[in-house]
Amino acid sequence: MTYDRLVCANCAAPVSEGRCPVCRANRERLQQESFLGGLNPMALIGLLAVLIAAVALLAAHQTA
Repeated sequence: MTYDRLVCANCAAPVSEGRCPVCRANRERLQQESFLGGLNPMALIGLLAVLIAAVALLAAHQTA
């Protein structure tokens, strides 16, 4: 999840602006938690396609 559309419950400002300590803390936490969030959707689809192909090859190899 990105923080550019989140609104802070403490100051009612966008979290991305970091106006209060709560905003700044949540902004830092969200930036640190972005493991797959840094990948674009096409990269995720590509990784999924490679995984499906690998499973299909493994299944074909085991039945032969």
